[in-house]
Amino acid sequence: MALFRRSTPVPDAVRRTLDLAPGDKVLAGGELTHGGWAVASRNALHVTGETPRSRPWTDVDRAGFDPFTSTVTVEWIDDEPDLALTLADADRTSFPQMLRERIQSSVVIAETLAFPGDRTATVAVRRSADGDLFSQVSVDGGVDLGDPKVAARIDEAEARVRSASGLPL
Repeated sequence: MALFRRSTPVPDAVRRTLDLAPGDKVLAGGELTHGGWAVASRNALHVTGETPRSRPWTDVDRAGFDPFTSTVTVEWIDDEPDLALTLADADRTSFPQMLRERIQSSVVIAETLAFPGDRTATVAVRRSADGDLFSQVSVDGGVDLGDPKVAARIDEAEARVRSASGLPL
């Protein structure tokens, strides 16, 4: 039983289409069923094909992998719709694992708050590609940020994670 999965290398033609910042490096990739590629670099998630895009890891709120459908679903920190990426050969790529590792490496500390209706807010300190730390708040739909009690709980959580990571309040 192998501990590490060999990954299909990202073709040079695909690498040349990526919007890599100086010093960035491709870590893993997976061919998509529609013919494009999903690529994890040190700094960002890149998707090639019909609608190419590159977004830093700090823009990813969370992601999941469904091994039955070979689909990676990426949820963004902003209001952009979720991104579903169906891998052509999930058994031959380390992309889902690398995706998880890159998202986790951008999170320094996080606290999740529970609200009525099974809704949550997550307050995190994250590290950008250039090493800067910043706080970020992600809320489920239906969490009323205009409610003073909700806002106060989120502000208190943000103060805790900022303090724990050494950021000024």
